[in-house]
Amino acid sequence: MPTPRFLTLDDVAEILNVSWSQAYALVRRKELIAIQIGGRGQWRVETDELERFIARKYAEARAGGVPPEPAEQRAEQDDPAASPRGPGRG
Repeated sequence: MPTPRFLTLDDVAEILNVSWSQAYALVRRKELIAIQIGGRGQWRVETDELERFIARKYAEARAGGVPPEPAEQRAEQDDPAASPRGPGRG
């Protein structure tokens, strides 16, 4: 059986090992390009587009472009002393 051209968000979530909500958030933020099909607006992601997304994420990781964890960002915003640059140097 040939590889399908389009994947559902359930398929994408399974491939990326994330929840459906996280896959949908990637689409909403336009990090992962998807199209809506049919009267109910079902989201579909082209297989090639998912592969490009994964390749981009690997390239970002190799380049050191991995953003800090959200908890670290919140700690820095809540407590300037927690910033690696120290208080008042943000």
